[in-house]
Amino acid sequence: MIDKTAPAQTPVGRVVATELKPATPHQFHFWTATETSIGIGAIVRVEEPGNGKRETGRVVYGVVTDALAYSDLATPLHDVVGAEGDPVRAAAAPTVRQEIRLWTAAVLRQEPAEPLQPVPLGEVFVATDADVAEALRMDAYLHTAQPTAIPIGLYTSGGLEAPVYLDADFLLGPEAAHLNISGVSGLATKTSAVEFLLSSIFHHFPSHKGRIAAVCFNVKGSDLCFLDQPGVLDDEDRRRYARLGIPAEPFAQVRHYAPFKADGVNLNTLRTHPDLVGDVQPLVWGLQEVLDFAEVLLNRDDIDAKADAFIDFLADRVVGRDFEDGFGGRHRVQSFADLDRLFRSIFDGLELTGRSDMWRTHHIATMRKVRNRLSNISTRCKGLVTDDGPSNDLPWGRFEDRTVYVVDLANVDPLGQDLAFARIVSKLRERLEHHDLGVDAVVVFVDELNKYAPADGPETYVKKMLLDISERGRYLGLVLFGAEQFRSQVHRRVVGNAGTQVFGRMDMDELATPSYQVMTPATKIKLATLPVGELMVRHPHFTQPIFVRFPRPAVLRGRDGVERFPPGTDLPFEDAVVRQLLRLDRSLAPNRIKDLIDGRDPEDVRRALAAVRRKRPDDVLVAFRRELGGRVSPDVPRERQAVPPLNTISEEPY
Repeated sequence: MIDKTAPAQTPVGRVVATELKPATPHQFHFWTATETSIGIGAIVRVEEPGNGKRETGRVVYGVVTDALAYSDLATPLHDVVGAEGDPVRAAAAPTVRQEIRLWTAAVLRQEPAEPLQPVPLGEVFVATDADVAEALRMDAYLHTAQPTAIPIGLYTSGGLEAPVYLDADFLLGPEAAHLNISGVSGLATKTSAVEFLLSSIFHHFPSHKGRIAAVCFNVKGSDLCFLDQPGVLDDEDRRRYARLGIPAEPFAQVRHYAPFKADGVNLNTLRTHPDLVGDVQPLVWGLQEVLDFAEVLLNRDDIDAKADAFIDFLADRVVGRDFEDGFGGRHRVQSFADLDRLFRSIFDGLELTGRSDMWRTHHIATMRKVRNRLSNISTRCKGLVTDDGPSNDLPWGRFEDRTVYVVDLANVDPLGQDLAFARIVSKLRERLEHHDLGVDAVVVFVDELNKYAPADGPETYVKKMLLDISERGRYLGLVLFGAEQFRSQVHRRVVGNAGTQVFGRMDMDELATPSYQVMTPATKIKLATLPVGELMVRHPHFTQPIFVRFPRPAVLRGRDGVERFPPGTDLPFEDAVVRQLLRLDRSLAPNRIKDLIDGRDPEDVRRALAAVRRKRPDDVLVAFRRELGGRVSPDVPRERQAVPPLNTISEEPY
């Protein structure tokens, strides 16, 4: 409503309604002077004319969606004839033709809301801070006993700069949830906007809603490798941070995870500078972690219902249990190597006993097929999946409040990326269902969403999971922040279930798709020419899209981070083992570690290193020596004594 204490404003225009362009309850037109601060995306206020009682009249808020400029000419021919075909003479005309600006605005809100009536033919004013809050219905969650407002940027138009807030209940659940952001690649829009919004969420997430964390999958270069390092901000960025009430600082708590390379000791990430690599935890999984997600890794053309049944049998009855193979052998299957020994024992037993081609209702051909597929997993995902050794996973059950968990998969094979995404998101959902994750809500950021949930193509395990999250995740506190270059190429149900949708600069071909037909031509033109740092936001509380500006993230950008912290080269095996152990105990002497592993089988060293890393003992060196086991010295054959030659002078006749 109108603030009675605010100074009187000067109107910038007036609503006009004609037979061809009438005012309706959802749209109106108004004219302004030729020189005006109004533009596409500007929010305006219309006051119903009254008998000097402005505070009791109807007030309408609208956002400008289109504009026209014309004069009193009926056709362009009149202007050409009047200037005798010379543009110079047209400028020297004795009288200047009258030119008007006519603007079209969509209604954001009416007060009172009932009865709903056409927009009155009143004066038009530029919106103030209070008008912006009321027009976007932010007063419902901004000025309450328990506010749930999350700043997303600044509305800047008509000389005004007002903060714009999202409702946490509609951004992070349970009323609605999920965010989708589209934009041309390489214009510092998608990743930068998500980094800024995560920082805003961490500082403004209401305490009464509990604890929150974020899991970010880095699938492109070094985009998310330096979230704990301060970036470069100018005075304008710092002023915007202050206006939004957000500290201009990098994330205080960041945990980095990355798989190993094929050698099993060097991390597969660009965050390998000596000053930073110590904070990167290895992400390594074994048979027990991978078997439940075999569907992600196996070719669906080869794996049928029989193979699925046998894989389920292995997961339920064999892995992690004492199991008898039926031929006198007893097995404890905990790794891919143990599973391979079990298969060999079964096949040898069937061959020796001359039995049929069936083993416990499973055909031997099906078993051989599953064995071949499973045995290849540790080879195809080498570094992420270990063939024989302890795993190292995310801290399930111990997630910390306001912490970002970055899983670096940029250099991992697409198959490994699918596996990591499927397993981590499944575990997040499972833990949130049982309320034992450590936090109450988790934001999952996935870039290149058109790759994981394309609009066409087969129904993959990952796509089905994304659909399930987008449709039911908000009830659990599992929130999906997805980003892509082309929104039209993402599955409609994933995009449609995003309560908040953000658009950066768009490609004109993308804007020509049916998904954008609801936008006016002027809005499309502005979307195609948006500068860096400006976005269009759609939110359940906003009846129309709103343009906002956001400051640059206060973290180091990926390419700047690579220049400031150049990745280190891969270390030799011994030096890489030393670096892993020094992360656990800085006081260790590197030479003592090298003496311990000198001459050892690299596989034994990797297993011992993984066990120590998982247990994190007080005395790292003693534990590492114990895991390595005693050194067995090879038997050295005694030197054979030489047989003395026969004496040449002898009485022996022979």
